[in-house]
Amino acid sequence: MTSIVVADRPVRQTGPGHGTAPPGASTREPAIARQPDVKNPAPIDAHEPWMRGLHADSGYLLYRLGLRSGQLFNAFLQESGLRMRHYALLRFLATSRGALQRELSTSLGYDPSAIVGLVDDLEKLGFAERRPSPDDRRSRIVALTEAGRAFLRDSDEAGLRATDELLGPLNPDERETLHALLLRIAEDGLN
Repeated sequence: MTSIVVADRPVRQTGPGHGTAPPGASTREPAIARQPDVKNPAPIDAHEPWMRGLHADSGYLLYRLGLRSGQLFNAFLQESGLRMRHYALLRFLATSRGALQRELSTSLGYDPSAIVGLVDDLEKLGFAERRPSPDDRRSRIVALTEAGRAFLRDSDEAGLRATDELLGPLNPDERETLHALLLRIAEDGLN
């Protein structure tokens, strides 16, 4: 018989070969590594390649820094009632003459249903508006309003402060290098 070791104590197995499983329970092998019945299982070798620390994983660091960046931007946007997703949508609209909601979804990587809610929020604030598409009257494009442009101008300095706080440990040359590397990754991985 084999058992799973959880918090240094064996847990009796159920299922095929071990009795019967409760109704609705999975009979697949558990994700936890199986070990033979032993009182003291072998310790994990900290030098195994898979045991490297989280900070040795660039993907994890990018994820954590993305969360921190979102927190900083959301903090400066809090007064306006907007979130980072609203700000990103406004910044995208500022670079275009308007876009269909499905184009916004694709370009920003947001779910189409999320775009509808974000545009609704921005319309209520007067920062964006839906207009008939000149190419297809059944479609609507989303465009930035003058109030939206003014908001972006007023919030630009606060956005730079959030970026400065996030990148505080880096000197200007390092910031430029980081930005260039991130652009290269984004161009290849986000298109």
